[in-house]
Amino acid sequence: MPWMGLCHCDTPKISPLVFPIRSHVPHKPSSCAHHRMTETLQLNSTFLHPTFFILTGFPGLGSAQTWLTLAFGPIYLLALLGNGALLAVVWIDSTLHQPMFLLLAMPAATDLGLATSIAPGLLAVLWLGPRSVPYAVCLVQMFFVHALTAMESGVLLAMASDCAVAIGCPLHYPVLVTKAHVGYAALALALKAVAIVVPFPLLVAKFEHFQAKTIGHTYRAHMAVVELVVGNTRVNNLYGLALSLAISGMDILGITGSYGLIAHAVLQLPTREACAKAFGTCSSHICVILAFYIPGLFSYLTHHFGHHTVPKPVHILLSNIYLLLPPALNLLIYGAHTKQIRNQLLDTFTFRKSPL
Repeated sequence: MPWMGLCHCDTPKISPLVFPIRSHVPHKPSSCAHHRMTETLQLNSTFLHPTFFILTGFPGLGSAQTWLTLAFGPIYLLALLGNGALLAVVWIDSTLHQPMFLLLAMPAATDLGLATSIAPGLLAVLWLGPRSVPYAVCLVQMFFVHALTAMESGVLLAMASDCAVAIGCPLHYPVLVTKAHVGYAALALALKAVAIVVPFPLLVAKFEHFQAKTIGHTYRAHMAVVELVVGNTRVNNLYGLALSLAISGMDILGITGSYGLIAHAVLQLPTREACAKAFGTCSSHICVILAFYIPGLFSYLTHHFGHHTVPKPVHILLSNIYLLLPPALNLLIYGAHTKQIRNQLLDTFTFRKSPL
């Protein structure tokens, strides 16, 4: 380096997180060269108001991550076609304009948006290599990823409540669950998701200095960006943790309570056939809950408690599976367990003639 011959004493190690640029530690008169070197290194190690970030995908895999497109490409295609077909069938068939099927359309729309907010950028990084993304686009994607995830969790709670009412109070179901009530629930869930997630990009936007422009991830998650911040990020960390525990924890408790009521109602039915039919009503919803929360819980635990033992590529892989796999399974689960949707899909996409 050009400054190595300016002083005969050992060069101190400079942390890339030192901020602000001008140190307040008093310097000896003979340390002018060290002072100039310190300023140079700090200028090179922090970025003021970055205009873009660079996504690298899976750290350490290099060009080998291209092969992951063979897995994530079909998953996204299945999510796109499956949820699109489910929404189209509910929209086209007027007999499906009922609260039950409108509730099924809510997770389909949410999953379609969630998969689309992640998968195109993910596939571009995997196939084409590291990509530069404008800073504003990072904040927008951060908002949609977290808002749609919160929306998904709330929709699963609404569907569990619907099952509890349908099995526990079947006579009151037409009065308690109407199309208007479903619309109000969807609006409330959307407003809640927006209100609780808006602070994420705002908390990140207030930071001015970043230690790097490279994000070792496949999408712009909140914590992936916060890790690059130069400054005190305690508020971001606490808000993210509190939000995860409050939203997911409350929704899981609500779902557990709903299925407790369902189990109590089912066990009071007189015959096994009635019990099997009641549980069959909720089977598709149970499959979606397991597909959403199990990978999500595992990803959360590895991120907060196993980051020293679980390799980062494994954590990134789990976070992508958590967000992309449930949307891909929607059509398979609902199509297999909901007779009306299955028949309408066959009529629509195989051009099966209705009997005269």
